[in-house]
Amino acid sequence: MHAHPAARDDAHLKARLALLEKEKDLNRRRDALSAERRALPPVPVTKRYTFETGAGAWTLADLFGPHSQLLVYHFMFPPEWERGCRSCSLVMDGIDRVLPHLAAAATALVAVARAPWPRLEAFRKRLGWETPFASSGGTDFNADFGVTLPADGLAEAVYNYRPGGAPGPEMPGLSSFTKGADGQVMYRYSTYARGLDPALPVFQLLDLAAEGRNEAAGIMSWVRLRDEYGAEMQQAAG
Repeated sequence: MHAHPAARDDAHLKARLALLEKEKDLNRRRDALSAERRALPPVPVTKRYTFETGAGAWTLADLFGPHSQLLVYHFMFPPEWERGCRSCSLVMDGIDRVLPHLAAAATALVAVARAPWPRLEAFRKRLGWETPFASSGGTDFNADFGVTLPADGLAEAVYNYRPGGAPGPEMPGLSSFTKGADGQVMYRYSTYARGLDPALPVFQLLDLAAEGRNEAAGIMSWVRLRDEYGAEMQQAAG
C-alpha cells in the first residue's frame, strides 16, 4: 500500500495538521452561528404580497406549498432586463437539483424576481431549471426585503443592513420564512452579498482547488450563463 503523499513530506504534513485544527474550529463556530441564526426572533408578515405564477396569482403563504418552511432566492431580473443575472444564474445552477431533498425536510425553494412571469418562465426553461419562479412585479416585496433599491438615492440606500453597500439598484439575496398551522407566515432571516456563499457550491469546490475562485480579473468576471461558455470559447478559437 502506498503512503499518502503528505506522509512523505514532513513540512507539508505539519502545515496540514495545523490547518486541520483551524478547519475543525471553523466548523464548530459555524455550527454555533447557525444555532444563533435559527434563534433570531420571528417577525409576523402582515403585508399581503401577490405573486404572478404559472398557476395564477399566489400569496406568500401559497409559495410554501405543503411545506412549513420557505426559502426565497431574490433573483436579479428587473422588468427592463431581457434576461436574468449571470451570477444569480450561477447560484440557481448550484441549488436547482436539491429541491427533492429540501422537500423531504419540509422546505420549499422559490426564485422571485420583478420581471413578468412569462419572461421568467422562458428564462427558466432556457437553462433547464426545476426551481419554480414567481414574479413580484408591481409589489413592494423586493423593496421590503432589501433587494430593490432607489436608483436616485443609491449612496444612502441600505443593502445588507448598511447604507451605501450596493453597487446597483437591483441586488441578490435569500430570505427564510416559516408558516404555522394557523397559516401565519413568519419572517426568519435574510442574507446578502457574501452571505450567499453557501448557496454557491461551485465556490465551495473552487476553495478546495489550488488556484481558488479565479478572481484575478474581478469577482465573478469569468462567470457566464451555463449555455454561453461553449459559444464564447468557440469565438475565441475562431
